[in-house]
Amino acid sequence: MHYLIYKPYTMLSQFSPEGGKATLADLPYTFRRDIYPVGRLDADSEGLLLLTGDKTINHRLLHPRFAHARTYYVQVDGAITDEALQQLAEGVSITIDGKPHYTLPAVVRRLDAEPDLPPRNPPIRFRANIPTSWIALTLTEGKNRQVRKMTAAVGFPTLRLVRWAIGHLTAEGMRPGDVRVLSKEDVEKLLNERS
Repeated sequence: MHYLIYKPYTMLSQFSPEGGKATLADLPYTFRRDIYPVGRLDADSEGLLLLTGDKTINHRLLHPRFAHARTYYVQVDGAITDEALQQLAEGVSITIDGKPHYTLPAVVRRLDAEPDLPPRNPPIRFRANIPTSWIALTLTEGKNRQVRKMTAAVGFPTLRLVRWAIGHLTAEGMRPGDVRVLSKEDVEKLLNERS
């Protein structure tokens, strides 16, 4: 079985308990014991997470050679500039495990309006005199806290981060805590997609 979940804000991307925080075990669904997440979303990020018991799928979706696209909706602090968008698209230098890493080219665009997302609890603190912007950022690599490090590197720190899509699978119609069982066809299509 393969599942698509909408991980809520503050929930850990794991089943085992840690520090009294909510985990995947708190979702309103009973998963088999051999199910685990493909990749991770930090506790302060939300959105799509794929769960599977198939190690081949895990490898195919995470290994950079297969270049599977993941799209994030990102609210950043400030009115993001065209120059910053261009830098994100071309790649920026970030630090991973204490070493410099130059990110792969990405697809990025400014969103004209706030995307239709479920409300976050707690909401982002509103500041009347400081604008925010929304961007859609599609990556084919997934380094630790990469999106946050990328937006900070171009001068626009991330305020809210939602993984909206994994390949063709999107969070359309999903709410935090929702669990969707994927069809065999969905999984096969996902594995055959290239960015």
